[in-house]
Amino acid sequence: MHVSPHQSPRKRWATAARWPLGVGLAAWRYMWSTTPVHRWEMRGSWPADAPPDLPAGTDPGELQRFEQGVGTLFHRIYRTRIVGSTLTPERLMARMSGNLDGVAPSEFATFQKIEGEKGTLGTGDRYVVRMPGPWDGPVEVVAADARAFRLATLPGHLEAGQIEFRVSSDYRSLWFEIESWARSGDRLSDALYARLRISKEVQLHMWSSVLRKIVGLAEGRMEGGIVITTRTVKPSALPGGRSDDRPGRRTARRLTALGARRLNFDEATIEDRAAESGWRLDDMVEPLPHEGSGPPAEGKTWEVARQIMDSYQLADPGVVTATYDEAAPLPGRDMLLRIRFMGLRLRVGVRVGDVYEETRDLEGREVQVFGWSYGTLEGHFEQGRMHYELWKWLDSGDVEFHLRAISRAARSGPVLPRLGFRLIGRPHQLRFYRQVCRRIRRLTEAQLETDRVASS
Repeated sequence: MHVSPHQSPRKRWATAARWPLGVGLAAWRYMWSTTPVHRWEMRGSWPADAPPDLPAGTDPGELQRFEQGVGTLFHRIYRTRIVGSTLTPERLMARMSGNLDGVAPSEFATFQKIEGEKGTLGTGDRYVVRMPGPWDGPVEVVAADARAFRLATLPGHLEAGQIEFRVSSDYRSLWFEIESWARSGDRLSDALYARLRISKEVQLHMWSSVLRKIVGLAEGRMEGGIVITTRTVKPSALPGGRSDDRPGRRTARRLTALGARRLNFDEATIEDRAAESGWRLDDMVEPLPHEGSGPPAEGKTWEVARQIMDSYQLADPGVVTATYDEAAPLPGRDMLLRIRFMGLRLRVGVRVGDVYEETRDLEGREVQVFGWSYGTLEGHFEQGRMHYELWKWLDSGDVEFHLRAISRAARSGPVLPRLGFRLIGRPHQLRFYRQVCRRIRRLTEAQLETDRVASS
């Protein structure tokens, strides 16, 4: 028998009345939570980040599939390690699936079963996530076994896609993961999520709270906090997608105008400038996860880190974002950078130089090096060149990321950004370098772990 997921008017008003109190309590708990949360965002691709196929026998006509959604596809994984538990993965999953509402953040959300036998979870069962306001989320179980289950969204959900809950184990711990593949269900939801970011923060708090409750359900303790990895796929990259995510006209004009600009330094003498007054040379090395000796292996550290470098995902998007023609080859590519500095949003141009890959002999040891650099263009508040390199020592399998920069404050261009950079820019510059090094390590680790789980 079909049970409607919609609430009666009285219940809906009662639910909505909890919204201010629920959000306030949720925000309070979020601010005072001592759980470390590590958030990493990067660009994804199709079909690598496509949702899994629906199991045979599932009626897609009853679902709200990702093709029916709006905007960007978000592929997100919430992961935590649980130590000290005596439960098997199967036992923990049985505890959770028998009472989904037991792991819900009760201050503003509940899981209610609307179809299926109470106290069990099986294919075809339906639930609704009750939240204040218009944000109820009806879902259907499309796959379930002893260690995992997967839900698909139904019409009326804020999102269109799938979400999977699974538990695995190693020799000393349990791993619990929540993996989702979803787009916004409609344009209003897309605005709240991608533009205003309201739904995004509510969602992050909700699933982080679920993971914390699952740790308690396992009677263990969390180790390493919660890692949230997000891979985004633009609408134009999806099947049947349109290029409605192109940069705005003003941004496109600025990017095109970079072609007429020159480097704002003498490229022929830049390497000799490091010793001169006013110029700074920075050289940082970040160890990456080890891989076997010999040439780089497919799907291992070197290859994953190189993909991150190729697509310029090195910078924290909260600090620096890059706009460029993705069809243009990497050597000579112009990039328009939007930089957040001193409360301002500055747009400056850089140009990629040579891209190289070679094997070097250093003190009798062979190291394979892939790298590229970019130089600052006229109008930038800095002048100089930044080098990014990926090293693999062929004898040991050690992999390293190298960042080398020669720079100083620009001598021409807009006065206020140059003055600000000259006076207080150095700490921000060093912080950015450290963030780049840490980010490529964390993104590489996250992608390797995602690949490991997917292949297990």
